[in-house]
Amino acid sequence: MTLHAFLLHLGFAASLACLSALAVRVMIAVRVMDLPDPRKVQRVPVPRGGGVGVVLAFLVGIAVLYAHAEFSRLAEPYFRGVIFSAVAIAIVSFIDDVRALSARLRLATQLAAACVTVASGLWVQRYSLPGLGVVDLGLLGIPATLFFIVFVTNAVNFIDGLNGLASGTVLVACGFLSFIAAQQGGWFVYFSALLLAAGMAGFIPFNYPKARIFLGDVGAQFAGFMMAVTGIAAARFERVELSFLLVPLVLSGVLFDVGFTLARRLLMGESLFKAHNTHLYQMAFRSGVPAWLVAAIHWGFAAFGGLCCLLFVTASPGQKVPSALLPLLPQLAWVLFVALRVRRGGLSWRSGA
Repeated sequence: MTLHAFLLHLGFAASLACLSALAVRVMIAVRVMDLPDPRKVQRVPVPRGGGVGVVLAFLVGIAVLYAHAEFSRLAEPYFRGVIFSAVAIAIVSFIDDVRALSARLRLATQLAAACVTVASGLWVQRYSLPGLGVVDLGLLGIPATLFFIVFVTNAVNFIDGLNGLASGTVLVACGFLSFIAAQQGGWFVYFSALLLAAGMAGFIPFNYPKARIFLGDVGAQFAGFMMAVTGIAAARFERVELSFLLVPLVLSGVLFDVGFTLARRLLMGESLFKAHNTHLYQMAFRSGVPAWLVAAIHWGFAAFGGLCCLLFVTASPGQKVPSALLPLLPQLAWVLFVALRVRRGGLSWRSGA
């Protein structure tokens, strides 16, 4: 990429960040309120739906690219499936922000959007594994892709519980993804990550360190869905072995927190559809770690995952597995740290306790 092109893209992203910020200010004035309850951090009503700015910036950016930068698009069937599904996710999530929908209805919407994406042809069938070569999953790649989309969509949504945590993590993750994709010539991933980062950059000044508005499901679910789709698109980089791991690596902190929490709740016999405040980040906050610091730690997880991505794409075949496993080290240290604070504080891991 030339310097002129980079500066042009940067200016484009900055204009979209301004558009996002303008939409966020409108949503603050509209005042769709998020009310306090025992499982939430805030003690006073705060507007939500700030993710409308993220969605608007992304869709306007995609529309411009669709009209003027054909090289940045996926093939037509894939592109239509992704955008249609993303818009559907955003609409249902916004309705959920305005009047709460059931968890099962939200899950059904996510699964339907994932099915539309896969039906358009965007699913991963072949995985290149170090030491094993190319593994063809055949039709098993379809449920694997569906699971990945739904899991990442929910993971980003679940992590959106402290000021700046989800938005900052996505912003950092997208910065690394955009840089790596530019180096590899994956232009849809590059622009997708750049547009999402621009939307988050316009939102985060209104949310961190003090929240004038929350991201809401409309922003968190949309961002999670687009991150998942970006991960699938990244798997089509022919020069990057196991490139499907790029998004899991940059979102390692998010995915580990959600995976650990779901597994722990299953083992404790708790309903996965019941609201709770026992994610690792929530337990850290409840134990006395300041909210701004918990968010910053997760930004660090995303940055460390991004550095591991850079190492991964340049590593020799024998070094790829160790570099892909590196993000687990800070996560294990984080679990130990939180568990010790929970024990010292006399807190319970059970929901509502």
